[in-house]
Formats: sequence, C-alpha cells, structure tokens
Amino acid sequence: MIKKRRQFLVWSSILGVSPYLSAKSMGTYEKAFKKIEPTIAAVQEHMFPKGSKLPSAKVMNVTQFLFETMMHKSFDKDIKAFVLEGAKELEKREKGRFASMTPQEKEIALRAYEETNYGRSWLSRIMTLTMEGMFSDPIYGSNINEVGWKAINAYGGSPRPKTRYIEL
Repeated sequence: MIKKRRQFLVWSSILGVSPYLSAKSMGTYEKAFKKIEPTIAAVQEHMFPKGSKLPSAKVMNVTQFLFETMMHKSFDKDIKAFVLEGAKELEKREKGRFASMTPQEKEIALRAYEETNYGRSWLSRIMTLTMEGMFSDPIYGSNINEVGWKAINAYGGSPRPKTRYIEL
C-alpha cells in the first residue's frame, strides 16, 4: 500500500511538472524566428538607421518587440507565417548574406524585393510592426524612455497600461 502511494506521488509530481518543463523549451515558432532574426533586425535597422530624426530600430529594441508581439496567443497565425516566410525569401534572394551587406547593397536588395507583390507586402508588414514598437507604450519593451514619442512630439494615451500584454 505504501509503495503504491509513493509511486502515485512520484508520478503525480512528474506529470504535474511536465507542462512547465515543456513550456520552457523553445517552440517551433521561436526556433524559426531565431534563424531569421538577423535578417529582420537588419531590415528594421535599415528602415530606421542610427542618426536619423527618429530613433534607430536597434536602440528601440524593436526586433524583440516584434518577436514578443508575434508570440502572443492572439496574434494572427497567418501574419506570423508571412513574416517568417518573407524573411526566408529575402535571405534566399540574397544568398544568405543580407544581414552582412553594406547599407547601399541592402537598399538595392530591398528595392528589388519591393518590386515584387510579395516583397512589397512583407516590407509593409515589417514597417508596420516596427512602428508599433517604436511608438507603443514603453511598458512593452520598446520606445525606451519614450524616445519614439518625443521624436514626433506625441505621447501615448491615457490611462497608460500597468502590465504587459505578454508574460515573459
């Protein structure tokens, strides 16, 4: 009787903890995003470079914002797939070297990609998601020190959020 109870407690503990263990492992989307993250970051940094009137994409942490936004359970799965596939397509077109190109080479590559319907739509989506990060409430991890708002002399709505929409 004691042995059965002990076995029950051991198995209950293992089964009770297993969802938490699997939640910590990297999911399919996360793995796919990590592969194309340098490309997305390079596109965002090209669109919002250091030294322009708006803060740079890198300083504003917009790639992480994009990732966290797309990880949310309410984010549209088709848009998520589109963002991933569009980055893969850009990398394929540029033979895996987009992130290491010079600014001039990136401009030429992005203009060529923009000439395709798919590329134009993808670049528009990346621009939209990047701007959402740049001008969102700083609680979400971007628009650090409200620099995005200050750059355009506009400020977020009221009341301000008190918690993030996604638990990290």
